[in-house]
Amino acid sequence: MSAVAAIAFVELRRFLRDKSNLFFVFVFPLVLILLLGSQFGAGSGQAKVAIAGPGSALAQALTAELESAGIEVTATGADAAQADLSRGRTDVGLFLDDADARAYDAGEPAQLDVVMAPQSSGQAVLQQVRTAVQAVGLDRSQLAALTGAGVPDAQAGAALAQAAAQVAVPTVQVVDTDDVVQDFQGLGKFDLGASQQLLLFVFLSSLTGAATLIQARRFGVIGRVMSAPVSSGQVVAGQALGRFAIAFVQGGFIMVGTALLFGVDWGTLWLSALVLVLFCAVSAAAAMMVGAVMDNDTAASGVGVGGGLVLGGLGGCMVPPEFFPATLAAVSYATPHRWAYDALADIQRHGGTLADILPQLGVLAGMAAGLLLLGAWLLRRSLGRAL
Repeated sequence: MSAVAAIAFVELRRFLRDKSNLFFVFVFPLVLILLLGSQFGAGSGQAKVAIAGPGSALAQALTAELESAGIEVTATGADAAQADLSRGRTDVGLFLDDADARAYDAGEPAQLDVVMAPQSSGQAVLQQVRTAVQAVGLDRSQLAALTGAGVPDAQAGAALAQAAAQVAVPTVQVVDTDDVVQDFQGLGKFDLGASQQLLLFVFLSSLTGAATLIQARRFGVIGRVMSAPVSSGQVVAGQALGRFAIAFVQGGFIMVGTALLFGVDWGTLWLSALVLVLFCAVSAAAAMMVGAVMDNDTAASGVGVGGGLVLGGLGGCMVPPEFFPATLAAVSYATPHRWAYDALADIQRHGGTLADILPQLGVLAGMAAGLLLLGAWLLRRSLGRAL
């Protein structure tokens, strides 16, 4: 193992050996994402209904009626429908069984099991489902009345279709021209909170982790390392790589954990990972600057928490920057968080490609390079400074 990799590995181990870091790095971000998504998360603008059960005339009639009302309908199994409801991927679940299908075919009443998701949009979609069920029931009742009067099935169906074609049904079309609403189209319940907390905690943990760099200088760890055949350049590179490893381990854990536990859609995964890599590089460079400039690890932790929260809030990690006034929105571009936020938003919501996010990637790479050079210079200078 090279000296640079060995130093980086030791820094990562030292950071993870702190039990409080384990909680704030791995547990707390997921809990916060769960709470934010449960309270404020919302699905995309289009209503979604899952129909679980065997394929039947009843399922086909309900699907056609719901889709005519502009609702996205998914045919799935009972377990998958329940999972989608719990994760906010669908608004209402319709659970059909063989008895329901037989009752519908016989023109008899059927009791349908309907489950509404906990998000705020569920109530409105439930009302649309009720309207669709009533419409399907009315059509079936009309057909049963005609066939009960002796009209053949084919003629009864043709007569109802002809009557429906001659009646002009009033329609209402609602067009939302709000740019903010349109910008959040396609987001899942936990998607927005996951991307915000990813950026907030990666940067925050990196800055607070600068205390380990100060401790390494204070307790003579770096001095003992440099007594070996290791150059100051290797020490600086190892420290930089260690800071990057800390940030990337946490960021990767949040991305994988939210995808598996909450069904967060990160879009094109390798693009989201590329944004994370560059943002981790910026975070690592910022942590090196704090660790090189300050001599007190307790004070550095306080500065890291305060600075991380301020920059995170300004960059859109607490309130989406789409809600910022124009002046604050312009100022937010001074933070790396805002550029990473915009890149992830393009990938998650609009299927952005590499060409679409190249400006954001370029700015993040420039920030990382500039901060890394400054942090490396400051760390080199501090290696010879007595603490």
